Amino acid sequence: MRLPLATLEIFTAIARHGSLRAAAEALGIKPSTVSHQLRALEEQLGTALFIRTTRSISLTEAGRALIRGAGPAFDQLSEAVESARSTGHAARGTLKLAMPEFAYHLYVGPILKSFCAAYPEIELELSLTDALSDILGEELHAGFRLGDRVAQDMVAVRLTPPLPVVVVASPDYLAARGTPETPRDLLGHTCIRYRFQSSGQIAPWSFQSSEGGYDVDVQGNLIANALPASVDLAKRGLGLAYTFKAYVDPQISAGELQPVLDDHLGPTPGIFMYFPREYKSMMPLRLFIDHIKRQQSV
Repeated sequence: MRLPLATLEIFTAIARHGSLRAAAEALGIKPSTVSHQLRALEEQLGTALFIRTTRSISLTEAGRALIRGAGPAFDQLSEAVESARSTGHAARGTLKLAMPEFAYHLYVGPILKSFCAAYPEIELELSLTDALSDILGEELHAGFRLGDRVAQDMVAVRLTPPLPVVVVASPDYLAARGTPETPRDLLGHTCIRYRFQSSGQIAPWSFQSSEGGYDVDVQGNLIANALPASVDLAKRGLGLAYTFKAYVDPQISAGELQPVLDDHLGPTPGIFMYFPREYKSMMPLRLFIDHIKRQQSV
């Protein structure tokens, strides 16, 4: 038997309000519709649910049995509907984000304290990955990536301008091995390469010339799949690292790392957030994007 939800809602209203007319007023429908639907429900169940007199209406044993189960069930349904209506439209709830490690360290981590203070009822769940995450399949709300190339049904929102990159090494390494003057010189150096966690591919070392961009197939005996490890290896004098300039500015200022080949480097496209079009009006996501943009402009 298919659940007669519409007629069960009418039955519940009659039981709670004590009359067909009061139930009709509560539901915003005609009394004749209430009477017709009640009759249809009783016929479907094969039993009377109310004892009707000219002055009153009361539940039968079958009616009392039904209201014991149907009443709480409709309360739960009402709560579920209201929850669905409010989810994403208030400054509360869960926001699940996927991002590369460098994006967390450079842009997300520094703003989390102020964001959590401003919106204490929003729960953030962070997944650190360099993969272009399957937002829907992984039940995420948004992801971060370099550039705005995303699936057709996704929205990309720019968070940063193009990001400068840099090649760095420790002063000890450069003193021992010499300073490369051109990207081609890297072929005679130990380069610390980065392997993407998702694809398993080695990240290219890209450079710029008057004729356009090009990659150098650098070599070395060290490969890492985490940016902090790559930078640490460079600080220890084990080779040259290719990374985002903003990520190693503190080490450069402290003299722990030294940039090389600056005249041959161009910026990356910048960081974008991407998310399904259906989440454009999701309040926690909108608040997060607005907050991180404000912090970037400070």
